Amino acid sequence: MEKLWVEKYRPQTVADCVFPAHLTSKFKEYVASGVVPNLLLSGKPGVGKTTIAKALLNEIGADVLVINASLHSNIDVLRTDITQYASSVSFGGGRKYVILDEADYLNANSTQPALRNFIEEYSENCGFILTCNFPNRIIEPLRSRLALIDFSIPRDEVVSMMSAQFKRVSHILDTEKVTYERPLVAKVIAKYFPDFRKIINELQANSHDGKISNAVLSKKNDVDPLIEFLRARNFVGMRAWVGQNADLDTTTIMRDFFERCSDLMEPHNLAMLALLYGKYQYQAAFVADQEINLVAFFAEVMSQCTFK
Repeated sequence: MEKLWVEKYRPQTVADCVFPAHLTSKFKEYVASGVVPNLLLSGKPGVGKTTIAKALLNEIGADVLVINASLHSNIDVLRTDITQYASSVSFGGGRKYVILDEADYLNANSTQPALRNFIEEYSENCGFILTCNFPNRIIEPLRSRLALIDFSIPRDEVVSMMSAQFKRVSHILDTEKVTYERPLVAKVIAKYFPDFRKIINELQANSHDGKISNAVLSKKNDVDPLIEFLRARNFVGMRAWVGQNADLDTTTIMRDFFERCSDLMEPHNLAMLALLYGKYQYQAAFVADQEINLVAFFAEVMSQCTFK
């Protein structure tokens, strides 16, 4: 099975990552000091939060435990994996670290308060880096123990970052011996920026026969078929669509749908859509089954809102 390019070419150093200048400077300071503080990395999917966490710790030679909090969000994870890891001494003699990816999925009533206590208890031996898309889902007592780094991009650096992403993408395509037209790749970057993961995945998915074709830009919005099911009040079709896209991030699906509907829904329904969006986005941080939560969101949209 072909390895995903996002993993095969994941940057291993801060210098290889593409970030705004002020973030790159901050990360290089951490590497130079040899100490990475407890961090909360916040930003949109695909901007490089997990990548920089791994790169930082790789450069200082630290032992690392990576946990995907969206898959392991209950308190038992803390009581077993994290406790055993954080309480033991590093083989290299240095400070150990835990990366909690997608920490906004951790239960705010049990797991997050417990994690706060663990950060204090093992502070001399273990550091923590949390990544999230929605920092407001992290309880304040936990946020106060972490240095927040926001991955928002200043407008005056968008062009330079897109240019840097183009260089990295070109290197990947050249290494994989995939032929491409520079203007076409530039359009792909412009379409999905700043989601670098999405850019690479789309190019790999459309690199058939060793060439990037125009099909990479011709794909319709992913939620368009879903909207047709909702417009027709076709619950079975909607449920099937959700099942087929269950591997995607549910909060991103909701966001894409919300933005897409701004000009497709009757104006008086937009306020209701905003209320439903806020309700189910919040619930996504706590529910046991993300797929069912997404189905419930679209079912309520179907019953409460009207499309043009």
